[in-house]
Amino acid sequence: MRSHAPVNSLVSPRFSGISTFMRLPAVRTLTDVDFVVVGVPFDTGTSYRPGCRFGPRAIREASSILKAYNPVLEVDIFEQCAGVDYGDIDIVPGYQEKSYERITAGLAPIFASSAIPIILGGDHSITLATLRAAAKAHGPVSLLHFDSHSDTASEYFGERYNHGTPFYWAIEEGLINPKTSIQVGIRGPLYDGNCYDYPRQKGLEILSGWELHDIGLERAITRIRDKIANTKVFLTFDIDFLDAAFVPGTGTPEIGGFSSYEALKLVQASCLGQHMIGMDLVEVLPSLDTAEITSLAACGIIHEFLSVLACNKRGATV
Repeated sequence: MRSHAPVNSLVSPRFSGISTFMRLPAVRTLTDVDFVVVGVPFDTGTSYRPGCRFGPRAIREASSILKAYNPVLEVDIFEQCAGVDYGDIDIVPGYQEKSYERITAGLAPIFASSAIPIILGGDHSITLATLRAAAKAHGPVSLLHFDSHSDTASEYFGERYNHGTPFYWAIEEGLINPKTSIQVGIRGPLYDGNCYDYPRQKGLEILSGWELHDIGLERAITRIRDKIANTKVFLTFDIDFLDAAFVPGTGTPEIGGFSSYEALKLVQASCLGQHMIGMDLVEVLPSLDTAEITSLAACGIIHEFLSVLACNKRGATV
């Protein structure tokens, strides 16, 4: 087992101690670590149900049930990787642009290091500030985006920034390369069709929820892998990619979505062997959760991504 690994839950029970992700050490360090878990407890960009500022805390608490070994991928995360819970970015509640400045400044040194950030949101507006930090270190990156919403509106109530606009501005600011990026699972009613027209005109591929159901996982995975191959990839996962039946604890739920198994399979098979530079998981709203099932889905998806990182470090074969 590597240094910077979780507490041994066969020595200290999982319901004991401070709530960190997977019971990792709470250390703000970038030395000798392969990944760091970072909370961004910000939800001022929310347009409907607020409260996902408490998402990082809920995901951490639910993650105590996780174990290191992934039997599907046959990998022990911490035999290959070292990681810590880096703590939270100190945002400014109620102030979007000031919080963006703090998020970008807080994440920039992580992206500039060899550690991969695993970011716990917060609403989806935080991803614009995250991509600003990523682009400083890597240039325009490929976006692998699982969501029920495209989040490519140009404004909301006359303002640029909320959780429905981050990827419009990410394209406009040159933070992502649309031609090597893909949005997966997009579905649900819209105010108008421009949210799809704009990204498609820029070259961003949208694999809708309806089409994903129709073509199935294997064909979808092939399309995703072909799109992001041989590029630096940032994964952003909005928990409402899953059907509302699986994630009641989210701010803008949509029916017609996907199961937790399908989410795990898509993340695993899409990211194996790819150059992943980071991920975030956003829009977990604990106050509307039931029996922690939304938080459990969230931490399980992150666990799958960490398992992929371990496989990639070991030398993944697809």
